[in-house]
Order: sequence, then structure tokens, then C-alpha cells
Amino acid sequence: MTADSTPPDPQAPEPQVSQTATPTEQPPSFGWNAYAERLNGRFAMIGFLALLTLEAITHQTFFTWIGLF
Repeated sequence: MTADSTPPDPQAPEPQVSQTATPTEQPPSFGWNAYAERLNGRFAMIGFLALLTLEAITHQTFFTWIGLF
């Protein structure tokens, strides 16, 4: 048994947790902001992965699939 595995003291005060939002935890809002850009980037990554999956399944490029080549 190590010194780190001792049970917590029941008489110790509870740690205080701040309820304010930190700069990295901004609430969702409209317009050009960091949240919208992060969400847009994530959807772009999902779309790119979907495109690669489509090309792997059909064995055709995207441009062939939409009829350009």
C-alpha cells in the first residue's frame, strides 16, 4: 500500500469549483467566432473522410462519380 492510496479525510472541506466559463469554453453563438470555426472544421473533416470512404468503396474518383470525367 502506498501513501497515495489513503482514503480522503471526511472532515476536509470540499474543493471550490468555479462556475464561470473559461476562455476555451465559450457558449455557442452566431457569426464569425471560434466555436463556429471549430465546428465547421470538424464537419469538413467528416466530409473529407466520407469522400475517401466513397472513393474506396466505388473505386472511382470523386470527379468521375459526379460525372466530370
